[in-house]
Amino acid sequence: MKSETSARIIASALFAVLCILPVAGQASKPNYKVLDLGTLGGSLSIAFGLNDRGQVEGFSTRLGDGSVHAFVWRDGIMTDLGTLGGPNSESFFGPNERGQAAGVSELSTPDPNGEDFCGFGTHLRCLPFLWQFGIMQPLLLLGGNNGQANDVNNRGEAAGWTETADADLACPAPQVLQFRPAVWRRGKVYELPTFSGDKDGIAYTVNDKGQAVGGSGSCATFDPDYGAPLQPQHALLWEGGRVINLGNLGGTLNNIAFTINNAGEVGGTSGIAGNIAHHAFLWQDGVISDLGALPGDVNSGALGVSRGQVVGASFDASENSRAFLWQNGVMTDLNDLVSGGPPLFLLQASAINSQGQIAGFALRTDTGEVHAFLAVPDENDEEIAPRPKISVGPNVILRDHIRKLLHGGLHLVRLGGVTEDAQ
Repeated sequence: MKSETSARIIASALFAVLCILPVAGQASKPNYKVLDLGTLGGSLSIAFGLNDRGQVEGFSTRLGDGSVHAFVWRDGIMTDLGTLGGPNSESFFGPNERGQAAGVSELSTPDPNGEDFCGFGTHLRCLPFLWQFGIMQPLLLLGGNNGQANDVNNRGEAAGWTETADADLACPAPQVLQFRPAVWRRGKVYELPTFSGDKDGIAYTVNDKGQAVGGSGSCATFDPDYGAPLQPQHALLWEGGRVINLGNLGGTLNNIAFTINNAGEVGGTSGIAGNIAHHAFLWQDGVISDLGALPGDVNSGALGVSRGQVVGASFDASENSRAFLWQNGVMTDLNDLVSGGPPLFLLQASAINSQGQIAGFALRTDTGEVHAFLAVPDENDEEIAPRPKISVGPNVILRDHIRKLLHGGLHLVRLGGVTEDAQ
């Protein structure tokens, strides 16, 4: 997450000062082949969701990088989901196996309170949506003007958050209204309870059993790391009409759950003692475990969990990120598990499916653009020489327009930041 914890990012291309180092030692069989999913015409695309059919969901800038649209990628084709009338839309943790996608889209109408609820910087209203068969349908709210859907399960239930009609006097301008975690079922919206004493909250994902995860805390300045004006303090699980506090790793801030699988395993990030950093966690059967960070890094967060494997991102002190895969108690840089392919440095792994496929986003080291990727387990029996190891140097230099997109509220979940040593 941004400032001490991160979960949401990106909108164009990064240009970096890179080190390309040959792999030392004897070549070993690679684990993954990586596909560059391209863009909708712009210089950036972000993958956040992945289903068991290998379909990917996310968002991309369009030609000129002036707007961002939600997409679903399938069999080499990236489909633009459009908007509800405004310039921008985004999609996150889906799609489900039925091809439904959930997300948020701007309208063309200004927010009546002047809010910038969705962080695009336009101060337009934005609504949660469900997309299917080429049609984007807005979802109901809890009495306010704005909301967002993040994930849709295979039963067609979506999870997210919406404003209520009640003002929250603790909110800094321009936010005015309270917002609550919510699920949508059969065309209706249902408010989820927050942890005791918390006025505001958000839900990220919902599994096929109807269990949802997210967090609650206090209203704050809009944080693009969470995609909401929230400082989360409690990582939460909702099931059977009750809310469960998942605990923390010793910190009181930046505690939030991002993902839950059908086995009830939860991944997220939590502040450690003293709130000096935040670490990825895995919650199973009532126990929260610290997954640590990659060697030399300080922060991390878990975004996808499947069959004992966890994926996410790990960050150094300058907030440079690397995608990771955690399994059998060991966190590994995903870049070290990739065979030959496009020149991509994997920045974040956002999702993993039951086939072991991984979706996320990466820096193209030849163009400086950021593109969505799909990593597929390499089942080739032949020994293939791994590609040269690609590592980002200590200072990542951003193009001016990219930095503006990243920090201008294009509203993406991320787990860390990017250094701003741009010229």
